[in-house]
Amino acid sequence: EAIKCETKIYFAHPYSSFERGTNEKHNSLVRRFIPKGRPIYDVTKPFLDKVMNWCNDLPRKILNYKTPMECFKEEINQLNYSLIV
Repeated sequence: EAIKCETKIYFAHPYSSFERGTNEKHNSLVRRFIPKGRPIYDVTKPFLDKVMNWCNDLPRKILNYKTPMECFKEEINQLNYSLIV
């Protein structure tokens, strides 16, 4: 039996970066550490982890100056609470 889900899905058009604002913002943050054109195989896992942690711990205006990690943890806590209740 099919499960009804009310999830909305959005598709961005190719070469339309303005339709992917958050994605493009993250790309620009990563580019501070890994310049465009640098082969990804030249980047070590520990360095990628450092970049990822820096991005996830950076407060964002769009998140009311919370970090993405703080928001993620809040969502997980809400899910856990709703499963318990």
